[in-house]
Amino acid sequence: MIFSSSLLENAVNEFAKLPGIGKKTALRLVLHLIKQDEIAVRQFSSAISHMREAIKFCNRCHNISDTAICNICSNYSRKQELLCVVENIRDVIAIESTQQFNGLYHILGGIISPLDGVGPEQLTINSLVSRVEKESITEIIFALNANVQGDTTIYYINKKLKGVPVKITTIARGIAFGGELEYADEMTLAKSISNRIPVENYITPNN
Repeated sequence: MIFSSSLLENAVNEFAKLPGIGKKTALRLVLHLIKQDEIAVRQFSSAISHMREAIKFCNRCHNISDTAICNICSNYSRKQELLCVVENIRDVIAIESTQQFNGLYHILGGIISPLDGVGPEQLTINSLVSRVEKESITEIIFALNANVQGDTTIYYINKKLKGVPVKITTIARGIAFGGELEYADEMTLAKSISNRIPVENYITPNN
């Protein structure tokens, strides 16, 4: 792709660094911004810059937040005893979109995947165990992707929580094995949560 302006080229290259954005899409986005007035573009860049500078992560669940504790954790109309464990922030958004879950969340920040160099120590598993031990959690729902890595993560955490008096369940396999939570339709995801099953019925040490 040949550019007549180094400024244009630099902007396209920066947009192309975003996930799922190729050079052609990046060019369309940049050309769109060029057509906008300077105030609109300044507001756009200011919003991105301010977001990056001011964004926080909830001290309790690790969700993105404007404050030290996110608006989900601080909402005491939600069931404080019900905890849904997810891989990432996108999964929280997917589950919230169903409007069928009224508990709290814990974001692991990934799943155990030795081939990708991700071990338990790189996730928020210790923080999860600490929450369960200190808070009045009565049930943990694992809402992880239905794949080998997700199953391995569930099995590992289940072992870490052995002896802790808490009910441990996982969403039903309405989501196909290998499917990703964030791409499931809202009805399927809602039913998978409501029809959750005990972990011991879902996973074995051989998984």
